[in-house]
Amino acid sequence: MSDVFDYFAWRGDLLLQQSPFNEVDGMILARFSYAPFDCIENQINSGELSIRDAACYLLDSPDIESKVLMKDDLKLLENLSDSERFKDMKIFAYENVFDVDTQIQFSAITIQLDSDSHFVAFRGTDSTFIGWKEDFNMSFMCPVPSQKIAVKYLNKVAQSVSGRLFVGGHSKGGNLAVYSSACCDLSIQERIDAVYNFDGPGFDKDVLSTEGYKKICDRIKTFIPQSSIIGLLLEHEENYTIVHSTQAVNVMQHDVFSWEVQRNHFEYLETVTNSSKFIDTTLKAWIADMSTEQREKFIDAVYSIISETNLQSFKELSDNYIASAKSITNSIKNLDEDTRQAVIKALLSLAKCAKDVIAENIKKHD
Repeated sequence: MSDVFDYFAWRGDLLLQQSPFNEVDGMILARFSYAPFDCIENQINSGELSIRDAACYLLDSPDIESKVLMKDDLKLLENLSDSERFKDMKIFAYENVFDVDTQIQFSAITIQLDSDSHFVAFRGTDSTFIGWKEDFNMSFMCPVPSQKIAVKYLNKVAQSVSGRLFVGGHSKGGNLAVYSSACCDLSIQERIDAVYNFDGPGFDKDVLSTEGYKKICDRIKTFIPQSSIIGLLLEHEENYTIVHSTQAVNVMQHDVFSWEVQRNHFEYLETVTNSSKFIDTTLKAWIADMSTEQREKFIDAVYSIISETNLQSFKELSDNYIASAKSITNSIKNLDEDTRQAVIKALLSLAKCAKDVIAENIKKHD
């Protein structure tokens, strides 16, 4: 089975003039946006930097192994630096916003594909608690702060360049790509050729019914793995393509490095797995069963419990598992009665929704 690194071997020597920009290219640049550009922010801001130079700077950075989110990100940087297709593309307009108080985790970078086109890449959720908290806030709030910033970012970048635009991102980055493309200035929206959403969550019906979303909908290209969880959250009005992932565990299929590639496109499947359908139906029923206020209270309570560990990310939580478990247990005990009841009620509702979905599936097969 072939992956993105095989794609570099097959087509990494072909310039865009020889083989037009495609969905695999979009995924590569969406994943590239996860690179720890803070390490080279001065170089980026001093002028347009090539992907090759950026990759080399990053790979030479001290302790780079601990700064990337995934081990394969290093391999991606190595391949990008050697690829004729990508290495001379310029990067600029790096923006990174992280604020605990306002619960924002946002990052984006723009890549000049050629003299007449640019790719605006929104980073997905990192491993920080704030990043995930903002994701879950989408279930009761729209727009979240990152969505607002994404619209401003796309408008600002698009006004500074000419020609065609491609917008994309993975996970929350895919959601930001779609939202910003739906809400940006009309003159900018008309320049967008395609919006790439790689396993990013959808939106509530208020967003799907806007004129901006309707105008961009037929240019949205959404890709989800066969056992998607993240990408099926909330609603999608646009069609989505199911991609084969080599990972067996549902949540691990969110990793784009596991997506199978065939020539200049992904390996497609006809339908998602039964487990993905079950999780999707259960989660949507659970969210629908709670009021906006209940969702907010539950998510705030869970975040409060985790925050009591005084750690910043899930990696730190894992590295300090025993101490974290004790802290979380004490935090649960110290919840006020109203909050404790809200958490219990939400979890009981989730169990009921799962039971109802199972019963409905059994009934259909009788």
